[in-house]
Amino acid sequence: MSRLSDLVMFYEMLEALEQRCGGKRLLRDCDGRQNWSQRGVYFFFERGEKRTQTGAGARVVRVGTHALKDGSRTTLWNRLSQHQGVRRTGGGNHRGSIFRLLVGQALIARDGLDVPTWGVGGDAGKAAARLGLEREQVKTMEQPIEKVVSETLGAMELLWIPIEDASGPGSLRGYIERNAIALLSNYRGNAIDPPSSDWLGRFSNREKVRQSGLWNSNHVDEDYEPAFLRALDRVVGASKPFG
Repeated sequence: MSRLSDLVMFYEMLEALEQRCGGKRLLRDCDGRQNWSQRGVYFFFERGEKRTQTGAGARVVRVGTHALKDGSRTTLWNRLSQHQGVRRTGGGNHRGSIFRLLVGQALIARDGLDVPTWGVGGDAGKAAARLGLEREQVKTMEQPIEKVVSETLGAMELLWIPIEDASGPGSLRGYIERNAIALLSNYRGNAIDPPSSDWLGRFSNREKVRQSGLWNSNHVDEDYEPAFLRALDRVVGASKPFG
């Protein structure tokens, strides 16, 4: 089987998942009161990013999961809420979400903004110490970008597959995540369903984002195992409506 045919099969499974789950959801409309599974794999779709070779519809722009370290208790909603940001204020913490960090950096580059603290240090205090600033200065400098990142990610749609397995690097969730990323990635390979000419990710300072067409850096340069599609098909078939 070719990568193109495997991608067609992959998207057919996501279409089946969408029907079973009652459709994609906007990230901005999601909250912790909804009936989330504790664990799962999620797929993001970005406005304006369409498939061109594998059929009609939106292309996946990010794949993710959580709790891949032994003993981790992070839930699916915990992870999605880190990407979403703070609904009440519209802010967020890009140091707690690589997705937010990547999107914010691309926005800064696209719009020619000067935010030297973005991505520096593990928290605002460490960034301040490293750059000789006050912590509140860092927060004030970053807050406008955090809000735009929240708006940008909030406008994205997502699907997810509940997979209630144990935390750890050998989990089924990790297996599906890394193989889905490797399958979707155009990094240094034949581009299938390439990003649009004005895709925000083209402004990323990370070659792997720009070339893969995904808001992912890990696994984009790996080979996928076609057998993972059988595992994906099984978990999609077992998924239940979201309520």
